[in-house]
Amino acid sequence: MAKTNPSPLRWVKSSYSVENGGSCVEWAPDHASATGVVPVRDSKVPTGPVLNVPANVFTAFVTGIKEGTV
Repeated sequence: MAKTNPSPLRWVKSSYSVENGGSCVEWAPDHASATGVVPVRDSKVPTGPVLNVPANVFTAFVTGIKEGTV
């Protein structure tokens, strides 16, 4: 069976990024919900590296940011 190319990721800017002029972090929520892995990249360098973070770690990070503990 031939491998098919996966669909391109749909990137979404962080709400903090949008509030601060749009240059910050993007993530791919559709991929995250389908795989349990959250792709994250710098919105200023869309062709640059992507960090793949386990969903539970990403959730803990976002929670920490909101609570001011990170």
